[in-house]
Amino acid sequence: MAYVLGLDLGTSSLKGLLFNETGKLVGEAIADHPLASPKPGFSEQNPDDWIQSADTVLNQLVLDFPEIKKELVGISFSGQMHSLVILDQEKQVIRPAILWNDVRTTKQCQEIMSRFGDRLVAITKNIAQEGFTLPKILWLQENEPENWAKVRHLMLPKDYLAYWLTGNFSTDFSDAAGTLLLDLTKNQWSEEILSEFSIPKEILPPIFDSAAEVGVLSNDLQKRYGFEQPIKVFAGGADNACAALGAGIIKEGVAMASFGTSGVFLSYESERNIDYKGELHVFCHTVTKEVYSMGVTLAAGNSLSWFRDTFAPDKDFSELLQNIGKIKPGADGLLFTPYLVGERIPYKDSQIRSSFIGIDTHHRLDHFSRAVLEGITFSLKDSQQIMKETANREFKQIVSVGGGAKNKEWLQMQADIFNAEMLVLETEQGPGMGAAMLAAVGSGLFSDFTSCVDQFVHYAKNIQPIPENVRQYEKIYPLYQKVYSQTAELCHALQSLSD
Repeated sequence: MAYVLGLDLGTSSLKGLLFNETGKLVGEAIADHPLASPKPGFSEQNPDDWIQSADTVLNQLVLDFPEIKKELVGISFSGQMHSLVILDQEKQVIRPAILWNDVRTTKQCQEIMSRFGDRLVAITKNIAQEGFTLPKILWLQENEPENWAKVRHLMLPKDYLAYWLTGNFSTDFSDAAGTLLLDLTKNQWSEEILSEFSIPKEILPPIFDSAAEVGVLSNDLQKRYGFEQPIKVFAGGADNACAALGAGIIKEGVAMASFGTSGVFLSYESERNIDYKGELHVFCHTVTKEVYSMGVTLAAGNSLSWFRDTFAPDKDFSELLQNIGKIKPGADGLLFTPYLVGERIPYKDSQIRSSFIGIDTHHRLDHFSRAVLEGITFSLKDSQQIMKETANREFKQIVSVGGGAKNKEWLQMQADIFNAEMLVLETEQGPGMGAAMLAAVGSGLFSDFTSCVDQFVHYAKNIQPIPENVRQYEKIYPLYQKVYSQTAELCHALQSLSD
């Protein structure tokens, strides 16, 4: 029996998922790693902590499943996007990695857009935002020139794992697209962007397809873990691209709504040159030569967690939400906007903040709970709406993953608000499953992505929209859309007072 391993490098932990050749999850292991915030808005990690996490995971899996010493055929990765990792001439880490959720680069984003914005969008299909890699490079150039002068290798987090395993430098197209350095049309590093911002091309790694082999496990590591055969290592992909693969999003007509700390609405795009003019992100998929679009709301599950912790700390989530099905769509005239930490799509506004609109004396905890879930879902519908208006995209089916897939009333809300059939995965393992699927395709266990998805991805249930609820939400959603314009000026003024 052949096995493949997906390593999912997240912000707080690294998770290893072991699958056999039939697509069955055999085992998993997880290891946490610390997150540092040396200043407000800063978010950093030591890349060597990721190595320690990976070492812990590999040791645990070999201990629990000794058969993989003979039968593991491939390893691949999913990884947090955008984060900046830099090495010197001796291939040593120069400074802690600057992470995707670091927001120190507002000034650099403004500079990029004022100086090069139109060309940037034309080349990369994205605008400069704090999370991306290019603004982090500019910040480094301006604030730590002594460190920038030492840089000889620049990469993304999962690529540092690949380097540790193989000794080779690499990245894949899905992660490269999140740097703002990739020409999405030419499918190569952009000479124009590199020249404009004084970035030497030689510090960037070669780019591979996500399922392409980038090396084999080094002899030292093969001996350390007791593997009796060479282990191929494959390039892997960005976390959202891997999550999409693991949800079966490899064709048109099916989207993914992901409800984690943040929220993502993601769609496969058959037209590589699709241009949302920066209104949505467009990135390379893990599927060779394909792309996907996505919108992000910054506080999806985070909004629900904040609400519970603030107003019902004695309740678990199941208890908090147990009565929301008794509340009518629209929460009896109560609206919530999930802008707790600003918003990314469609407003790109770091100073907007959340609102409850329409509170009156008959509203109780269950009304507020339902309003929070509806607001989170409306925020992802904003991205669905952009896809419809810009590219005439219609979705008959949407795969719900994360917290939104775990509550039947919330699933029904999604079906009604999106006006689409909601699908729930039989086995939801997130980006790590997509990473394992890349290893399965790359190692030749499957001839293509379609056959791999057919074997790995299965849906447990589906939820149909209720026509009368759809009609009600079609009246409520335009009111939700007005809240931003009606509250933005007030929020900005309040933020300026607290600065």
